[in-house]
Amino acid sequence: MLRQENIKGIIFDYGGSIDTNGTHWSEVLWEKYQLEQIPVTKEQFLEGYVFAERELAKNPLIQPDYTFMDVLRVKTDLETRFLVDNGFWNAHELTRRASYEHVALRCYQHVLDVLQVSRKVLQSLAERYPLVLVSNFYGNIHTVLEDFQLLFFKDVIESSVVGIRKPNPLIFSMGAEALGLNPKETVVVGDSFSKDILPAHHIGCQTIWLKGKGWGNEPIDESIPSCIITDFSELLKIL
Repeated sequence: MLRQENIKGIIFDYGGSIDTNGTHWSEVLWEKYQLEQIPVTKEQFLEGYVFAERELAKNPLIQPDYTFMDVLRVKTDLETRFLVDNGFWNAHELTRRASYEHVALRCYQHVLDVLQVSRKVLQSLAERYPLVLVSNFYGNIHTVLEDFQLLFFKDVIESSVVGIRKPNPLIFSMGAEALGLNPKETVVVGDSFSKDILPAHHIGCQTIWLKGKGWGNEPIDESIPSCIITDFSELLKIL
């Protein structure tokens, strides 16, 4: 159970939480692929998605000044190139380029729509609590936050900068330290049970799980989160 009286600061996840309201990015992208009628199966798409994420983790393809639209273009370029190169999609280069651009634009608009609500929630919470962001990101999260007018955070702990990635609990310890608080005085809000909720719980943080359309069939224990919500706006009712 959430002990609201003990909460003195909030640690937020970004991707999948603030920008998609609990929907895993693979699901957002897959929906846009279908809207663009790209003729691949979901299993083939997921292979491309995983390939692109691994490439981004290994190689500095994202520059610090890249906006989120830039990130989406890089991601969808990698994904669609993989699909063509592996024979999953027989598309000419011009068709591939047009398709990934349209997918990226659809995803960007999706985020803009979600942020109409998320931004107001964060602004309201920032008036009452110090906020810190803890994110597995590509080194350009400050540019993304500025682009989306999400400058509500006292500090940002970005995996590619600090060299620690979720689900390592240490990255959440760094978040609590940035708040100047004991983990027990913080609450972590995130969409991933395994990458947000479990490691934060491990170091003693309270947790709010934004339960949405997640990734795969990971084991879940719903007794672990301090609170479970299904919409980002519910935070204003419980904090």
